[in-house]
Amino acid sequence: MGETIQSVERAAAILRLLASGPRQLGVAELARALGLPKGTLHGILRTLVRVGFVEQDPATGKYRLGATLLHLGSSYLDVNELRTRAINWADALAGRSRESAWIGTLHEGHVLVIHHVFRPDDSMQTLQVGTYLPTHASALGKVLLAYDPYGETLVPLQPHTKNTIADPGLLETELELVRTRGWAAEMEELTEGEVAIAAPIKDSRGIVVGAIGIRGAVERLAPEGVLHMEFVSYVRDAARAITRDLAR
Repeated sequence: MGETIQSVERAAAILRLLASGPRQLGVAELARALGLPKGTLHGILRTLVRVGFVEQDPATGKYRLGATLLHLGSSYLDVNELRTRAINWADALAGRSRESAWIGTLHEGHVLVIHHVFRPDDSMQTLQVGTYLPTHASALGKVLLAYDPYGETLVPLQPHTKNTIADPGLLETELELVRTRGWAAEMEELTEGEVAIAAPIKDSRGIVVGAIGIRGAVERLAPEGVLHMEFVSYVRDAARAITRDLAR
């Protein structure tokens, strides 16, 4: 067996220890558990903090796993696998709702559209796979932000229509509503005349790895400004089906 790098092994031991429970740990606790000198630990921890794998609580001085490492852990499900597992359900959603179906994931502060099914009619439509949507102004983005504690929005929040939520406080209130009811709505916030509904897709660990939704004209999905709840049911049914598939 080839030689190993001791500092990397020690860094891995620190990360495993921090991941083993919900508590934050101080240098003294880490030193006792790992049998390492405090000076050695300080150097490794500084590096782990710098790269985002570990965070230090400014109030207590103790350490916990960082956002960057948690993002890496939650992204183990390959985007292509998610798309492959979800294609049939997205097709069914488009057929059932008679609207276009969309699947997206978070990527660098935006929603990356990884699958798009055309509305099943003869209208002219453009394939949107690979395009980006703003998180704060799209139903898919609201879902992804609501269920990602480390989700980030690009600030300032860019208004796209007069209905776009451009105030961070109002956006947080909206995200709390999404978490409470389990789905998100977008009422002419990205494009005038268009409404969208989305729900979370979870992996086998219960972590939200994507969102699925539909988009269509306001007069079809929300006449007089009120969503038809049957469309919400269609979207949530599709999201649950994909979630069950990912859990197998």
